[in-house]
Amino acid sequence: MSKKHSLFIPRVTVIGLGLIGCSWVKGLRVRGCVGEVHGYDRNLDSMQQALQIGLIDDFSTEITDAVRDADLIIISVPILAVRQVLQDIAPAIRDTAVLTDVGSVKGSVARDVEAVFGADFNRFVLGHPIAGSERSGVSAADENLYVRHKVIITPQAHTDKAALRLVRAAWCAVEADVEHMTVAHHDEVLAATSHLPHLLAYSLVDTLANSHENKEIFNYAAGGFRDFTRIAASSPVMWRDIFSANKEQILKTLDLFQHDLNFLRSAIEQEDTTTVMGVLTRAKVARDHFSKILARRAYVDPMKTASVTYIASPAGSLSGSFRVPGDKSISHRSIMLGSLAEGTTEVSGFLEGEDSLATLQAFRDMGVVIEGPHRGRVTIHGVGLNGLQAPPNALYLGNSGTSMRLLAGLMAGQSFDVEMSGDESLSKRPMGRVADPLKLMGAVVETAEAGRPPIKVFGAGKLKGIHYDLPMASAQVKSCVLLAGLYAEGETSVTEPAPTRDHTERMLKGFGYDVQVDGSTVTLQSGGKLTATSIDVPADISSAAFFMVAASIAPDSDITLEHVGINPTRIGVINILRAMGGNIDVLNEREVGGEPVADIRIRSAQLKGIHIPEDQVPLAIDEFPALFIAAACAEGETVLTGAEELRVKESDRIQAMVDGLVTLGVDARGTEDGAVIQGKGGQGMGAVVFGGGEIVTHHDHRIAMSFAIASVRAAEPIIVLDCANVATSFPDFVGLANNAGLQLDVTSKPAE
Repeated sequence: MSKKHSLFIPRVTVIGLGLIGCSWVKGLRVRGCVGEVHGYDRNLDSMQQALQIGLIDDFSTEITDAVRDADLIIISVPILAVRQVLQDIAPAIRDTAVLTDVGSVKGSVARDVEAVFGADFNRFVLGHPIAGSERSGVSAADENLYVRHKVIITPQAHTDKAALRLVRAAWCAVEADVEHMTVAHHDEVLAATSHLPHLLAYSLVDTLANSHENKEIFNYAAGGFRDFTRIAASSPVMWRDIFSANKEQILKTLDLFQHDLNFLRSAIEQEDTTTVMGVLTRAKVARDHFSKILARRAYVDPMKTASVTYIASPAGSLSGSFRVPGDKSISHRSIMLGSLAEGTTEVSGFLEGEDSLATLQAFRDMGVVIEGPHRGRVTIHGVGLNGLQAPPNALYLGNSGTSMRLLAGLMAGQSFDVEMSGDESLSKRPMGRVADPLKLMGAVVETAEAGRPPIKVFGAGKLKGIHYDLPMASAQVKSCVLLAGLYAEGETSVTEPAPTRDHTERMLKGFGYDVQVDGSTVTLQSGGKLTATSIDVPADISSAAFFMVAASIAPDSDITLEHVGINPTRIGVINILRAMGGNIDVLNEREVGGEPVADIRIRSAQLKGIHIPEDQVPLAIDEFPALFIAAACAEGETVLTGAEELRVKESDRIQAMVDGLVTLGVDARGTEDGAVIQGKGGQGMGAVVFGGGEIVTHHDHRIAMSFAIASVRAAEPIIVLDCANVATSFPDFVGLANNAGLQLDVTSKPAE
């Protein structure tokens, strides 16, 4: 049953008793938002039918009588009929009456209002509901037609605020999602998304119907033809009027389509299969995203996503052999360098998480043809170091700091300008650390306040090589400078204060680029080229870390993690767990594509608190949230220092972890550059360490997964809030964790 609404309009008149207007007033009526509804239509039968079924309370055969005492007048007539309606009702409307329409072209209606009432008339609110049905007329009226459908209102500078509030409230009352646009933007968007598709559908059916083989064509037409041309069954009169009313925007969009269609025709004629594949892959990705939006599974606003909660119940031991997802750092770089290489790069084991996919989409937006990903396989048709094209819009990088920082270096060497933005979390992270060295190289870079995203990089500048001493140990900053060095005049070198992951240097070498490593300094010269290769992405040690810790602290556990990357700049988590007494064996060591990999066996062990060696901190920087859980289960005190970098990750990870541990009953405190944790493992392997509680993750995927694994030593369920971002690095974390022995349940709801 529909809920009552606070809105109440004493008298509403609807002019044009079709599906759109009738559904709106019916929705208002059943929700108790109107007193009387009066109707007018040129068709007497429609008015009588609307009265008979109780849709309206009265009708008039004279349009002036219908509107005389109305508080809200809804004009629901064909676009080219609007001006005549306005002329007819102008003498009869009240001085306080608010008018609105439902047409799909706003510029035409705005001109009509100005022509009839004058440029200063402020009580007409232009609106357009994006909804419909294959049924039409009075009998098709549906009070729920607009529930969770978009309605676009296009207020003008002079629109009366009270009138705007009334129309907006009337749409919200029928549970529509109301958005505002300018008139011009609305007509441009609708020309592309609605008007052009209808024009093409009509044209295709007409072309084939006039073919001498039309009988065979229509007899054997498959579902794709039927689906695409279904909209050609719409009212020709209505669409004739729309094409006329929005002529300028439709022609502009049609010209763009014709240009791209000729481009595709040429590619097919010349058997340019790479170009054809580029069009098809870009279109598929765009259509998939559109489908998710329609199904309400994707961001409409990038700042909003579903609210996902983990309920982590107390669990027992872990067992089994399995492989965690591919390394995120290597997945990012495989797309970047594969795109800039000459030839075709094949990638297997690619991490299909949101961060890596953000990088992939960015390079698609810059004209690179990328097939996949499909079960971890990606094919990249490289364009060479100077083959990228200007993206049509800003590059949206979601939650991926790696994407933004590394791309900043690459973008500094391009001939075009680019802006990069991200979600709410990424928008808080420091980008001055990459902007500063890029400026020293001659790049023009702008950030938002306090060096935060969005970040703008202006092309066409001439970069010069520099020697840069990193002020902090950061693989992302190091990589940014080196990637900019590919385009800089002369030599570029970076010296780091402590070892950080070296995937960029290794992969550049794998693509045939000369990179020199001398101790803590990495050097390269511009002028080389990247040659396509094959990349097998190893399993991500950062993802493996959660299971290393879980198996170490859960009694009677024995697991083997397969094909894990053990790059010497990434094995801090293994070294630290071993120093704490962990039972870890590294088996079957080998090298794949320049990266060392191994299988890692982890068995239960009574851990002991330690002072974590500072030289291990850069080698385990992403794994510390999981290591905090290990420290809480250890016997004695664990002290972390030299880890101030943790405060500027996706969240302040030191504070987030300390707050969560305290919530679960652990004695922990944060320091400026680390934490002190009093372990509760003195009572033995099976002792309970954590109580139940509700954990705030600050939308940080590593915080969420860390407290999920804490459940193996918990007395009560741990409720982990805001876990949607786990998909950024570990798409099937819950499935893999439950198969290994954890007990995780998931609840979710759409964003507000």
